[in-house]
Amino acid sequence: MGTRRPPDQARFVKVGSNVAERRRTELKGVARELPFEELVPRRSGRPPAFQDCRHRPDARPQRSERIARTSVDIGTEHSAQDRHDLGTGCVDHVGHIIGDDGDTPRACGRNQRPLHPAVERGINTISQVGREHRKPVLVVSQARLGGFVHPPSVRVRTHADPLLHHRYGEAMPLTLDPRDQALLDGEHGPAAALAMRVVVRTAESMQAERLLDITGAHIDSCLYHGQAGLDFAQRLADDNAQVAVPTTLNVSSLDLLHPELYRGDDHTRTQALALMAAYEAMGCEPTWTCAPYQMNARPALGENVAWAESNAIVFANAVLGARTHRYGDFLDIAAAITGRAPAAGLHLDAARHATIEFDVSAVPERLLALDVAYPVLGHHIGRLVGSAVPVVTGAPSGLSEDRLKAIGSAGASSGSLAMFHVVGSTPEAPDLATATGGHVPQSRHRVTTADLRIARDQLTTSADPRLGAISLGTPHYSVAEFGRLIELLGDRRVHPEVHAYVNTGRTVALEIGLRGWTDRLHDAGIQIVTDTCTYITPVMADVHGTAMTDSAKWAYYAPGNLGLDVAFGSVEDCVESAVCGEVVRNESVWADA
Repeated sequence: MGTRRPPDQARFVKVGSNVAERRRTELKGVARELPFEELVPRRSGRPPAFQDCRHRPDARPQRSERIARTSVDIGTEHSAQDRHDLGTGCVDHVGHIIGDDGDTPRACGRNQRPLHPAVERGINTISQVGREHRKPVLVVSQARLGGFVHPPSVRVRTHADPLLHHRYGEAMPLTLDPRDQALLDGEHGPAAALAMRVVVRTAESMQAERLLDITGAHIDSCLYHGQAGLDFAQRLADDNAQVAVPTTLNVSSLDLLHPELYRGDDHTRTQALALMAAYEAMGCEPTWTCAPYQMNARPALGENVAWAESNAIVFANAVLGARTHRYGDFLDIAAAITGRAPAAGLHLDAARHATIEFDVSAVPERLLALDVAYPVLGHHIGRLVGSAVPVVTGAPSGLSEDRLKAIGSAGASSGSLAMFHVVGSTPEAPDLATATGGHVPQSRHRVTTADLRIARDQLTTSADPRLGAISLGTPHYSVAEFGRLIELLGDRRVHPEVHAYVNTGRTVALEIGLRGWTDRLHDAGIQIVTDTCTYITPVMADVHGTAMTDSAKWAYYAPGNLGLDVAFGSVEDCVESAVCGEVVRNESVWADA
């Protein structure tokens, strides 16, 4: 117990969701579910363009073969003369598939590429609907048919559809202004058009009525998780994409300031560097931090931004009072390039009101006076609320940003927390009524010390007292947190059998260097890690024994990502343990009053 598992048993995996299973087709106004097999072909059944690329030395599709779209729309029908001029089963210059009297189109596009079988089946059905209603005709953007990875869903729309607001018009109440339409039409280049398609499709799925301006973005897509992310970024960069708003970058897969720490393979290192370079080429600022809110320039109260990275999202909403929804990979850079985001979700007042109350007045004041209470409280809240917005009452007023950061990052790990309020501490919660928008909370939880002990224990997977490592700074440590670490450490050194790491951003690293703290930590046996984090990048030395942390987020993810057994404790516990070489925890602080 406590030994790091080999890489083939503990991989860094980013889990995504396949939306293909939720695709629907509307026929005669009644939606039916398409079989999953019709939407996602088996690996052996990939389209020819992707099968052919396997024979290339780099086994990577060329740019033109990487164009893949997943939807087909129905629009207005062509005149009889248009059909005669273009011929059956072809696509005109705007991408309309032409069929006559039930004949099935056999090819599409200027190169007469064969249609995917699922598309052809959809066209046959639509042709039948068309003969009955004499209205719908299949319309497909030519670029969107290039190289189907997933067969499209097919939707029927009649000629008189009042909700057809743009060229890819879905039956959604989204209205685009002229500049949005210009981006979508490619007037600002193919990269901006692709980015706007991503934003528009997201807005439609959220049922947004419009898009709104953003003043900044924070990108998570720069963290390397595989070839798909690199392909997408390089496609944008190759098409000269440039961000339209100030844009910071989340942690990467490498520590560029301490490259000797990297313990991964050369191929992953090369790919990660290429991904980082692609985002820099698009005009993003190479900040490489999960805590952009610790930099000098940060959004103000009420400002709309598009931030990715779970802890940054919740900090922006809760602590700064800025407005961002959850922006994941690809959507984050799409919003940055267009400078636009859906006017939906946490950008709107109604979604920001708390619906669940957590009353911590029963927790002893001596525990609430300690930093360790707040990551544990956040973990407890996240497990109960999911993605709802909670409000904390009964806590000391004026909580520090680091304590609020701990609540948010923990809740975003154990749940999907993207915003919370603490009455008397966060800007949109001067009182309970304001935090809830004047409504009575739907549920109320009275938090006790026992609840917090349970949450603390859930963050510990090891009973082994042998200590192999400590890792602090997830999210990245602030200057104030480093100050506390220096104070606790004094003139002592870390035990020679313990590896000690602290993650932080470059801005903070520069500041602590100016204060002389970097040399002091180095002399004490503590390694500073920048640009990345120890739970997502292989930088930690072999750990024999328990790994200890003061971060609920690190404790939540490290067992799965790194294959380590973890003990959670306060920063005081971590420092004492690191010096002693074994796990030390002050249990008295968790006692009932």
